[in-house]
Amino acid sequence: MDAKTFDKSKLPSRHVTQGPSRAPHRSYYYAMGLTEEEINRPFVGVASCWNEAAPCNISLMRQAQAVKTGVKEAGGTPREFCTITVTDGIAMGHQGMKSSLVSREVIADSIELTMRGHSYDALVGIAGCDKSLPGMMMSMLRLNVPSVFMYGGSILPGRFKDRDVTVVDVFEGVGMHNAGKMSAAELHELECVACPSAGSCGGQFTANTMACVSEAIGLALPGSAGAPAPYESRDAYAHESGKAVMRLIADGLRPREICTRKAFENAAIIVAATGGSTNGALHLPAMAHEVGIDFDLFDVAEIFKRTPYIADLKPGGKYVAKDVYDIGGVQQILKALLEGGILHGDCITVTGKTLAQNLESVKFNHDQKVVFPVSNPITPTGGVVGLKGTLAPDGAIVKVAGLKTQKFRGTALCFDCEEDAFQAVEDRKYKAGDVIIIRYEGPKGGPGMREMLSTTAALYGQGAGDNVALITDGRFSGGTRGLCIGHVGPEAAVGGPIALVQDGDIITIDAEKGTLDLEVSEEELERRRKTWKAPPNVYQSGALRKFADQVGPARYGAVTHAGGKAEVLCYADI
Repeated sequence: MDAKTFDKSKLPSRHVTQGPSRAPHRSYYYAMGLTEEEINRPFVGVASCWNEAAPCNISLMRQAQAVKTGVKEAGGTPREFCTITVTDGIAMGHQGMKSSLVSREVIADSIELTMRGHSYDALVGIAGCDKSLPGMMMSMLRLNVPSVFMYGGSILPGRFKDRDVTVVDVFEGVGMHNAGKMSAAELHELECVACPSAGSCGGQFTANTMACVSEAIGLALPGSAGAPAPYESRDAYAHESGKAVMRLIADGLRPREICTRKAFENAAIIVAATGGSTNGALHLPAMAHEVGIDFDLFDVAEIFKRTPYIADLKPGGKYVAKDVYDIGGVQQILKALLEGGILHGDCITVTGKTLAQNLESVKFNHDQKVVFPVSNPITPTGGVVGLKGTLAPDGAIVKVAGLKTQKFRGTALCFDCEEDAFQAVEDRKYKAGDVIIIRYEGPKGGPGMREMLSTTAALYGQGAGDNVALITDGRFSGGTRGLCIGHVGPEAAVGGPIALVQDGDIITIDAEKGTLDLEVSEEELERRRKTWKAPPNVYQSGALRKFADQVGPARYGAVTHAGGKAEVLCYADI
């Protein structure tokens, strides 16, 4: 594709490259070795979340180089930059997890500011760890320049005692060790083999869930989410992603034309169908908010309720992301859903074709046990369920994939922070039939809406995963399993019912009906409400204070700005 195909006078980069007044700006580009021809081409931001924080991110810079080659070959000038990530596996179980959800906003904001500040015309984004995927896609929808998303790839499975393992097995191993079911030597052996390569956590946790979303919603090239991070075949997808974004510039196809209401429904469908992370119910509303589409927790939950669960993936199932790749990738899941009449096949994608057209040549692989046809699902309804009731008037979410029971009635055992709950679990100061409440961990109250994998994994490792429930206004890792309910709203910090629960109160959970109720009279709750006071936020400076001041309810994605509905001028139109 020749650079002459593109009319710079209609692209944002004209503000930094065209006319005599931009001579100082062009001098910077000459200093970096660009030619006059390259300066006159469209500028494409190539953003990655590369860092040395965790294996999720260390292969992203390699893939970014392949993207840049594709952009150049198709007549563009790539401009590479990096943004942050906070890696949940390392942030988990301590104060560091308060930074995780906040990082989603910082990622989106930093990409926006880099693109705005330098007037780039298009964006290819490569992301690895959990919050970086929605953060990257949020920036694409916010800016609305031609964009292609690419997942950096999953980690290879570890092997321990002749079975595939992931990092979640290590978290659960901590609980097993605490319960005397695993020796210190065995735990050490497990930690040394669980994560054998670059790439994001291997089960259908948040990263792989949102990677599936990227293909289902149409922002990623078909098949690009599949190959594990170490595989060099990823570089070919990266190269094609660079070429694809140049076609999008030429055709004028933008993210908001791709990510319609129907596309968001497709995204929610693949979360439910794969037993994906409950965080999908937080990130999809946040992404829709960037476009100005109403798509809150209850909209997501309604789709979850009618979607069959067809992919037998960890943590509730048997298989990992590499197994999905080996049987044909995310396209196999999409093909099964399309053939089953579940997906909107007419949604346009970054290929310029519809989802159905992208899948025309894909044949569903019947010779495997990872993904089932819709006609023979694992369960007839989704692996993730929305709840509502007197304890959660603004909703809650639970992953039911792999659960033996979806009903529970028990007595509340209340904690006002995760550390206290984890210590009680470590000390086994709970009993069968307890409903452990962890509150003041919501978006505003945390602040930062921490994930509770350390606590839930410890419970499971101790063998209590099926006889204790856990409820929080915070979040759970995509790797959490057991009857663990998150995103309870309104959160405790704003006086939601979860703030008023007392030890011994009866709580009833029915994931089949979608209810979560506190069996306390309204009169008694009103009496408690009169004496309730919100605890002070101990974070009075920095990013956590800003987030606590700005963040909205989990029901709407825990967003921090007014979104697409309030937009007056879109960046892509400058």
